[in-house]
Amino acid sequence: MAYTLQNKVRIVTAASLFDGHDAAINIMRRILQSKGAEIIHLGHNRSVADIVECAIEEDVQGIAITSYQGGHVEFFKYMKDLLDQNGCSHIKIFGGGGGTILPEEIRELHSYGIRRIYSPDDGRQMGLEGMIEDVIKQCDFTLPANSKYPSPMTMGEVKDIRSI
Repeated sequence: MAYTLQNKVRIVTAASLFDGHDAAINIMRRILQSKGAEIIHLGHNRSVADIVECAIEEDVQGIAITSYQGGHVEFFKYMKDLLDQNGCSHIKIFGGGGGTILPEEIRELHSYGIRRIYSPDDGRQMGLEGMIEDVIKQCDFTLPANSKYPSPMTMGEVKDIRSI
């Protein structure tokens, strides 16, 4: 049974820094789009700052990242930290990286506040459709109306785009 969206869902998708493996995120974003989500796709080799800045500017509910190059624990934790520092802890982070992200790393990331890192076992049990439905359901919420952002943004911006 297909899930029916209750809200306009917006998600940033990308492949992490130093990662040229974008086939998986390209497939995922197309399925997300077919389920009704609006996707802002940044492509491959994107930094945490690029992704977080875009997520804040675009008022998204979620970020979906693939990471096959290593360094994923630090990458995902830094992303969570930047979102929190900029008053955007409501933005949920999802990720995957095939077998490169080990089960103990997945547990560590989940306990740090990363919403979900999908493993190869999740793929076998849930399938692509199931993983996408999981992301969609968890991102189907109304954005906070009165978000208070610290000023200025801590990502080295010259201007604060949120005041536009």
